[in-house]
Amino acid sequence: MLPIPSSPPSPEVETAAPGEVLRQRHEHPRDVLHLLQGRVVLCVRIEGQIRHQLGVVDGPFWLDAASAMLGQPCVVDMVAETRVQLRRQPLAQFHASLEALPQASRLLMHDLAMGYRQQTELAVSRLAQDAEARCAQWLLHHAQNDDNGAMSVTLHQRKRLIAAQLGIAPETFSRVLRSLREHGMIHGSGNVVKLLQPRALQAVAGF
Repeated sequence: MLPIPSSPPSPEVETAAPGEVLRQRHEHPRDVLHLLQGRVVLCVRIEGQIRHQLGVVDGPFWLDAASAMLGQPCVVDMVAETRVQLRRQPLAQFHASLEALPQASRLLMHDLAMGYRQQTELAVSRLAQDAEARCAQWLLHHAQNDDNGAMSVTLHQRKRLIAAQLGIAPETFSRVLRSLREHGMIHGSGNVVKLLQPRALQAVAGF
């Protein structure tokens, strides 16, 4: 793994600003990206906006090594969350370094890459489930009865972290909560959300 440089970036090191798209889904890259510093969001973008977030990675990290090893396109979009530094390694050089490894190591890395890709593809396919359904399920799962018998949810985490658990963007989570409020299913804009129509939420959740 390449070390994080402590001196000013050398010419071969690239810098990307927050929000810059580093990889697109279904893209066939001609090189492999090694994230040196910074944080990158693994997500699904729709019409140029992050709609579903699968996770975040911090450098140092090989962003698309699994796809490169298998000769397959990227499974997810990769967007810089912070200012990042990265290097590009040509595919030919990347594969040459793999070929230099013992056969047992190559087979192990191939199996790990295949497993990682299958899990990621499964996660992306599950995103087909409506974001409102996932949010409604989360609210019902975390709801508690107060002294008056009404159901409410206390948001102990930041909305950004809750959205990450649901596999959606923070903006999508806020939009869904706003929609549920407008339809009279929930109430409250602070850390406490009251469930005004639990049965309606169950219908949205698919229960």
